[in-house]
Amino acid sequence: METTKPKKFTQSFTFKGFTVGILVLLLLVPQNMILNLIDERKDRSQETVEAINNKWSDSQTLCGPVLSIPFLQMKTETETVETKENKKEKREKITYESHTLHITPEQLNIKTQLFPEEKHYGIYKTILYKSDIDISGTFGKLSDEDTAKYNFLWEKAYMTLGLSDLKGVSSRIDFTFGNLPLDVEAGGSYYNNEKQLIMAIPGLKGSFEKGTLTFQGKISLNGSSSIGFIPIGKNTQVEVAGDWKSPGFIGNFSPDSHIGESFTANWNILHFNRNIPEVWLDEYSYDSFHDSYFGVNLVNTVDHYQQNTRSAKYALMFIALTFVVFFFVEILTGRKIHPLQYLLVGIALILFYSLLLSISEQINFAVAYLIASAATIGLITAYTYSIFKNRTQTGILASLLGGLYIFLFVILQLEDVALLIGSIGLFVILGVIMFVSRKINFYKQEDTNPAKNKEIS
Repeated sequence: METTKPKKFTQSFTFKGFTVGILVLLLLVPQNMILNLIDERKDRSQETVEAINNKWSDSQTLCGPVLSIPFLQMKTETETVETKENKKEKREKITYESHTLHITPEQLNIKTQLFPEEKHYGIYKTILYKSDIDISGTFGKLSDEDTAKYNFLWEKAYMTLGLSDLKGVSSRIDFTFGNLPLDVEAGGSYYNNEKQLIMAIPGLKGSFEKGTLTFQGKISLNGSSSIGFIPIGKNTQVEVAGDWKSPGFIGNFSPDSHIGESFTANWNILHFNRNIPEVWLDEYSYDSFHDSYFGVNLVNTVDHYQQNTRSAKYALMFIALTFVVFFFVEILTGRKIHPLQYLLVGIALILFYSLLLSISEQINFAVAYLIASAATIGLITAYTYSIFKNRTQTGILASLLGGLYIFLFVILQLEDVALLIGSIGLFVILGVIMFVSRKINFYKQEDTNPAKNKEIS
């Protein structure tokens, strides 16, 4: 009576399953290396973009204008002095302290027209813009009580306008107070290290007496990536328009907007919407100004580095599903596949993300994705055919990979429903695998004669 030798555990499909699982985990190491490489290239891109922006102009934030009026405050002190007769006598000493009263506009209107454009530096791209900004508004009239309380130095009054980067000013600045043109000079910094434009206002006292406290100004300003505003007025109205398809609205206030081939956004912010005083003396802590910041961001919402990162996170799914197909072929056909062959196919799947990253830095991401996926599928299909020696099995694997790469590309193009579509897709894939494997008797496969199996090296 002929007996068969029991199959060694190392030759069993259970052991092969553990081996394949370990290979999948080991391939997480190069996947993590790919993710680190993407982050490194992204950081390099940001450094280059910042260098380009610094030469042109950084993102701009506009704060102001603010009316500032210096005044002297009389201070009386009593001191004891010793007379010639060696007697102590109390005398009053009068001193004057210098202070400045800062007043924000009663009404502030800002209308901005943006002219964005893409600039390339080698393989890197940044968003620069030119802008025409119209500023107008009014200051509230000081009460008679305030006028009597403060000993104003009217001839030293001035108005300030804060800008993030003064090198972005591309033409002469025209400002008027009432009907009086103002000379504009650069000054120190106040909010968030912004530079000030300082405009002396001669004859301010007469303007207060007449009630003509209106101002108007025009600025041509260059910037990059974004433009923002501080609602310094008691009532601030800001309008921004430009030719850009995908603007992002940043800050703590949402605008009424219309977005198409171009966009228009309008903000209307009242004094009780933000934590900024209407009047203050001398220095002021401007930290609260940041809480009221708002504006428009022109940076692309999804760049190719973000798309590369999102795609690389699906590497585990690609490897696992491909290995599952290989494993099922082993079980159903009895053709043994060496762990090294699993590993080579897994490395090919990982190299797809390196190809995608390097090519997408040179050309459009969609075209780069097509090239990288076609190259990867072609390589794995050719290698699989050399293993299976069967066109049907090779065609199934090639179709699976093609479907996976199409599925991944669709997910990358979606933003709001990417997680939903991805979850449904993975659920369907798992269902297909469970359906295919339902009739496989894994225990019976373990008992088959190993002599019937052909090992492929």
